Order: sequence, then C-alpha cells, then structure tokens
Amino acid sequence: MDRPDVTRAKAAATSVAASLGLRASDATVLHNSNKLALRLTPCDVFARVAPVGQEVARFEVELARRLAEVGGPVCPLEPRVDPRVYTRDGFAVTLWTYHAPVTPHLSPADYAGALERLHAGMRRLDMPSPHFTDRITEAEEVVADPERSPELADADRVFLGGRLAGLRRAIEERGAVEQLLHGEPHPGNVLGTRDGPLFIDLETCCRGPVEFDLAHVPEAVSAHYPHIDRDLLDDCRQLVLAMVAAWRWEVGDQFPNGRFFREEFPRVLRDGPPWPTLDTMNDRLAGP
Repeated sequence: MDRPDVTRAKAAATSVAASLGLRASDATVLHNSNKLALRLTPCDVFARVAPVGQEVARFEVELARRLAEVGGPVCPLEPRVDPRVYTRDGFAVTLWTYHAPVTPHLSPADYAGALERLHAGMRRLDMPSPHFTDRITEAEEVVADPERSPELADADRVFLGGRLAGLRRAIEERGAVEQLLHGEPHPGNVLGTRDGPLFIDLETCCRGPVEFDLAHVPEAVSAHYPHIDRDLLDDCRQLVLAMVAAWRWEVGDQFPNGRFFREEFPRVLRDGPPWPTLDTMNDRLAGP
C-alpha cells in the first residue's frame, strides 16, 4: 500500500479494535505489500488489513478456525472478539493473536515438521478451495495482456508464457496426489513462537501436490520433509519463479523490490538447473 492508504488502513484497524473494546492507541507496520500487517498496542493484537472486496479474507478466517480445531500449527484468531471479517472505511480487517518472536530463525527440522503437521491437519478438512493451476492462469493472463504488463519485453513475454504453459503440462502429467495446501509457506509466513512454529497468511490456500508448497521453502527444510518427489519439486520450483516474475510485471504491483524479481527470475530460469529457492533469491537481493 502507498503511504495515504497505509494511514487510512491503520486508522481503520485501530477503530475496529476500539469498537470491540480492545485498546489500540498505536499500530506498528510489520509488513506492507498489497495488504498490511499491523501490531496493535497496548491490546497486543495482530491485524491484517486489505481493501474491501477480497472475499478470500472470509475463507482465511474460516480455515484458520477449523485448522485450530484439529490442532493445526496456525496463528489463532484473536479470542476476545468474534472470529469474522470487520469492515471500516473501505478496508477489511481481521484480528489475530499476536505472538512475539522468540527465536530469530527456525531450525529446518522444526520448520519441516510444522509444515508436515499443517498438511496432515488440512487433509482432515473438507473445504472448497482454488486449485494451484488457477494461480498459473492468473500469471498467464498478466503475461498475455500488454495492457496489464506494458513494460514486459516481447521476448520475455513469449518466454514466460511458454514456460508457464509447459510447467503446467509437466506437473499435471505426473498425476501426483493432491490435497489442501498453504499455498505460500515461505519463511515470511511462519512464526517462531513459544508454542512452536505457526503459519500465517492462509488466504493463499489451494489444492495441489505437497511439492507445490515445498517449492516455497528453503532447500534445508524440504530435505527434512519425507517422501518428496524430487523431479516434481524441481518443476514446482521453476513454476514458482515463473509465476512470481509474471506477477511483478503487472501494472500497479506494489510488492517490495518488485523490479529485482521480475528481471532476475526470468534470467535464472533461462540459466537452467539447479533451480534456486525463493529464500536463495532473497539472499541474492540482500547482497553480501
């Protein structure tokens, strides 16, 4: 969000909290992209704020509630208020339990174990959800439409479109078992807490092979996850790089450091294997 929207979003979140009897005199930005993550104090609530119209927030709240019931390692909703989406001044606000970080880094084994437990809990739920190929379609539509991606060079447009289509076919032809997934369980969406690793940002949930989720985690984490199809994981890692690159070219994209991702990811895909993980690419962005 840009600065004026951030100001309005913070005001909306604190207003919602106050109307529910939660003292919220300050809102600290924890993460800002197309949505805002805030810590409200002194009530110590984690708030997620997005423009109204993103109905996926209701799905996220219901999924979090049901996963908590089956013991899934997810950040719980704020227990002092009703578990639902609140609207204020054009924003949808959801309220969650704030967990202060207790470790700077999760061990790969703990991270993998938490993801395995999350997947086990998700297999117990019967919820309609998008398919991971819907996200491929979204990326293909950005690449195919010059009005949505006017700065994308023709050669890159052809390359990304072809790679997305080819990876879709390759993954579908493997016929892997599919289930409900987190969708983006990268390190930014897992918290190290006193209760162990907890996953956040469930709005990206979709159905697909577990290797699609594992394509978002560090190599050391996937090494601890049992029974992986390594060839399928390689395909999914390429797919994630291609989709992220496509989304960064869309007009109005506000993802931090978007230019790096939209330019560097196609270059990496052209270079060939071994396919880097997202955290490896983030490390390259950070530099030495």
